Amino acid sequence: MKGNIIIIITALALSACGNKGKAPEADSAAAEHAHEAGTVELTDAQFKTIQLQTGELEQQRLSGAIKVNGLLDVPPQQMLSISMPIGGILRHTDLLEGYWVKKGQVIARMEHPDYIQLQQDYLETKAQLAFLDQEYERQQELSAENVTAKKTFQKTDAERNTLKIRLEALKQKLLLMNIAVSKLEGGAILRSIPVIAPISGYVTKVNANVGKYVSPNEPLFEIVDTEHLHAELTVFEKDIPRLKIGSKVRFMLSNEQTERTATVHLIGREIDSDRTIRVHCHLDKEDKEMLPGTYLKAWVETGSASVPALPTAAVVMSAGREYVFVTTAAPLHYRMVEVKTGAQAGGFTEIALAEELPPGTRFVIRGAHDLLAKMMNSEEDGGHSH
Repeated sequence: MKGNIIIIITALALSACGNKGKAPEADSAAAEHAHEAGTVELTDAQFKTIQLQTGELEQQRLSGAIKVNGLLDVPPQQMLSISMPIGGILRHTDLLEGYWVKKGQVIARMEHPDYIQLQQDYLETKAQLAFLDQEYERQQELSAENVTAKKTFQKTDAERNTLKIRLEALKQKLLLMNIAVSKLEGGAILRSIPVIAPISGYVTKVNANVGKYVSPNEPLFEIVDTEHLHAELTVFEKDIPRLKIGSKVRFMLSNEQTERTATVHLIGREIDSDRTIRVHCHLDKEDKEMLPGTYLKAWVETGSASVPALPTAAVVMSAGREYVFVTTAAPLHYRMVEVKTGAQAGGFTEIALAEELPPGTRFVIRGAHDLLAKMMNSEEDGGHSH
C-alpha cells in the first residue's frame, strides 16, 4: 500500500512538471495571435450587440465626382504691374489697395527733368526737319537744273532722312510716357506726365509714396481685372484618366457656403513633383467681387461607370488612411485592409484594394466603425480584448 501511494504522488508530480513546462508556449502563441497587427476579435455577445453584417464586393454603376482643392486665379494678361520706362518722382496719386480703376484713367502723375528734355528734343528735331524739308526741295530744283553738284543734294537728302528717323523715335518715346504729341506740337511742354491705367480692375498693390524717386521699370502699382477669374484645380495623378474637357465642376469658396459652377477648359500636360496636375476651369457665372488667391474645394463630375463598390458605411478612417474590415478563417476574427475610395452615390462607395484578396472574401458592411473603435481601445490598453 505504501508503495502505491509513492507511485501516485510521483506520477502527479511529473504531470504537474509537464504542464508547467507547456504553459509558457500556449501563452506565447495566444499573445502572438492576440497582438496580430490590424486585427480585432469579438465575443458572441459583442457580435450580437453591434449587429455586425458582412457582404461581398459588388459592381455598382456610380455617377462619380473627383474631390479636389484649388484656388481662384486670373490669366497673366489680366494681372498687370504698372511702371514707367524713364525713372521719375511720384508727385501725386490717390490710389489705395482695393480701389477700382477704369481703363484709361489717370491714376498718378510723375515729374523729372528728363521728361522736359525729351519734349524739348522732339520740338527741336521737328523744327530742324522742317528746315531740311525746305532745303531738300531747293537742292532738288538746283540739282535738276545742274546748278549745284549732285553730291550736295544727296547729302541734304541723307540728313533729312536721319532727322525723320530721330523724330519718329522721339515720338514713340513720348507715347510710351503718355505724352500727347498733338498737344506738344501746339507748344505746351508738360512739367508732369500722367500714369494711365492700361486695364480696368482693382488695385492690389501700391509700391511707391508721393515724393519717392521710382527707377525705370520699377513697379508703381499692380492692378487685377477680376472679371476673368478662373478656378485653378490641383488634381492627383491617379484621377487624370477621369478628366475630360467640358466636364462640369461644382465648387465652394473657403469663405462661403454657396455652391458655384464651372467648366473644365484646359488640362495641364505636366505632372508636378507632388504627382499632381493643374486643371484650368472657366466660371459659368463671373463675379468681379471674388478675390484672386481665394482657396476653394471642388467636385469634378466624371460621369457614370460600373465599378467595384461597398456600402459607404463599410469604409473607416484611421491615421488619415481609408480601410475596410474582412473576415478571417478564425470565427469572429476580423482584419483591417487599406483601400482607396472613388465615386460615391446612392449609399455606395467605389473601392480599390491596396492588396489582392481571394475571390469570395467577405467584407464587414455593418459595424465597421465599432470594430475600429474596439481595436483602438485594445491598442491603448496594450493588448487584445474579448
